[in-house]
Amino acid sequence: MQYLSTRGTAPQLDFEATMLTGLARDGGLYLPDHIPAMTPAQIAALAGQSYEEIAFAVMRPFIGETFSDDAFRQIIARAYAGFGHPARAPLVQLDANHFLLELFHGPTLAFKDFAMQLIGQLFQAALARSGDRVTIVGATSGDTGSAAIEAFRGLKNVDVFILYPHGRVSDVQRRQMTTPVEDNVHALAIDGDFDTCQALVKDMFNDFDFRDGVRLAGVNSINWARVLAQVVYYFSAAVSLGAPHRPVSFTVPTGNFGDIFAGFIAREMGLPIEKLVIATNQNDILHRALETGAYTTKGVSPTISPSMDIQVSSNFERALFHAYGRDGQAVAQVMAELKSTGGFKISQGALEALRETFASGRASEAQTADAITRTYAATGEILCPHSAVGVHVAEGLQSATPMVTLATAHPAKFPDAVAAAMGIRPALPARMADLFDKPERMTRLTNDLGALQTLIRERIAL
Repeated sequence: MQYLSTRGTAPQLDFEATMLTGLARDGGLYLPDHIPAMTPAQIAALAGQSYEEIAFAVMRPFIGETFSDDAFRQIIARAYAGFGHPARAPLVQLDANHFLLELFHGPTLAFKDFAMQLIGQLFQAALARSGDRVTIVGATSGDTGSAAIEAFRGLKNVDVFILYPHGRVSDVQRRQMTTPVEDNVHALAIDGDFDTCQALVKDMFNDFDFRDGVRLAGVNSINWARVLAQVVYYFSAAVSLGAPHRPVSFTVPTGNFGDIFAGFIAREMGLPIEKLVIATNQNDILHRALETGAYTTKGVSPTISPSMDIQVSSNFERALFHAYGRDGQAVAQVMAELKSTGGFKISQGALEALRETFASGRASEAQTADAITRTYAATGEILCPHSAVGVHVAEGLQSATPMVTLATAHPAKFPDAVAAAMGIRPALPARMADLFDKPERMTRLTNDLGALQTLIRERIAL
């Protein structure tokens, strides 16, 4: 298995190099040169297996020779040992044909743990074998940063720098990033929004002298290993609901498109997914793009679902690569237009290809709050605002096919929004009850690439 860039000019890499590199040197994102298919019989055989067994079966074809079967099984076991539910990703029924996939039972109470805990173990195994050291830099709208810090804190071969938008993440999200005491983790509060943080990370990767000098590695959802880990729970959920013998649809609250693109990979592997529904908040660039064919950025409006307050959805580039017939030159052209003009027009053929797989919807702030209130009254399930966006959109698109909405975070990560909607302030799990008693450690920076690079060089030299 080799991996190629969505922009067509970077060298192809094996899995290990792809994982440690993150962003391709031509600015593109890595994808496998082919997507291995599973037969209906192989999918049916997953029924009744543990999450770890399903993870091995789904991911093993993508790993190549990087890890032996025994080593990869051990990596998977360590990755999910700290989850708070034996099913790892349990399904809860909301209505006759509507199910919630709870993805918040990991160490930081968000779906990002499924990928980040695995990546932490993969990095540790690969770097211990080579003796190399890397500098991980990532941007977060809230959950990626805390999950990355939790996964890499204290590891000997890694320094971790996480950029988050100052004042635009929840208190719980911020404290999960700023309270760890390990010297190898660094929380950086950036003046700006998530897109500001993401642009700084991409600029650092495109500065090859800096990139090579600090051995830069990325763990944002630009990293293929992140997407691969998230493919697994589409299989575990669909098989629980009768796949491959009946199709299933998924609604995914998404801002950066990584989580729903994992569903696309599952579908390409043979999982009978009827529709993948993009659920956006009022920062609805993905919904507008699918409706009109115009991907046009505009200002980000802060919402009660802050992890989705994004205008530049990095992983959408991967979907475009497939929609444009794996034409790297065409993708490079539209990405250049996005950078220079703030938008681009999707070709008619590519738009039709996207619409064959994806549907979309939007939830306003009032609709998000209403979904929290109604779902609790009807089922007793408390939703975080991001999950509530998904539930609202899913309710408008239900059919005879079972619909699974991804619950992306624990409601206690967003207690103010939940309390405002339903009058109940959800509590953190007991193991995190002292989070607000711990001192915080962070550095605030302006949107200044040079200052950021200087700080990183100084910190890793200590």
